[in-house]
Amino acid sequence: MVASYNIHRGVGLDGRRDIARTSRIVKQLRADIIGLQEVECRSNIDSQCHQLAQLADATGLTAVAGPTIRGRDRGHYGNALLTAWRVLAVRRLDLSVPGREPRGALDVNLDIRGKTVRVIVTHLGLRGAERRYQVKRLITALSEEPAGLVIALSDANEWLPVGRPLRSLRAIFGKTHASRTFPSLFPLLALDRIWVRPKEDLVHIRPHKTSLARIASDHLPLKAIIDPTRITPD
Repeated sequence: MVASYNIHRGVGLDGRRDIARTSRIVKQLRADIIGLQEVECRSNIDSQCHQLAQLADATGLTAVAGPTIRGRDRGHYGNALLTAWRVLAVRRLDLSVPGREPRGALDVNLDIRGKTVRVIVTHLGLRGAERRYQVKRLITALSEEPAGLVIALSDANEWLPVGRPLRSLRAIFGKTHASRTFPSLFPLLALDRIWVRPKEDLVHIRPHKTSLARIASDHLPLKAIIDPTRITPD
């Protein structure tokens, strides 16, 4: 099982910042690979720091940080990966567009049963021009270092099903089911996406709809089952 989850800095629809609540949801996913967006560590407020460490402690998974915003006062903020598999290599791609919020992708090689699996975790921009540029950069990076199995876990921020960014990604990964994940209380938009190449290794995909998940973030987690011979630990 793999999953993608924009945790909204641990802030729920009730306005509470509660990373312990987020941790409970992440544990419920029962996933071996989890891509996270909007993970925050504000170093000047002890009780709000080390969100990723808390999530790793709660799940027993290895954490890899992919901050896109760094600041002495604001701390770090961005993407992250939790995984049960051995990490072979970590690359952090800068997808930022001048004048817009910094964006990036966490690009990680994992050792799964002796095979190298490439996992991308990203959070694309709010404007169409940003997303088109960012998807082009991702596709270029993927072509430069081919892998047998590629998993992309994203908040794609793309609500137009015929938008150019999605068309470009479908050309690389194939068409996948668009599950509505935003807003979490009454999901209308399929902003969160999981892509797998080869497409045949993606068995099933669905949002994680629980009462807790509906309130803990403005996004629902999205989870997918991948060919168990490629993902499930021994």
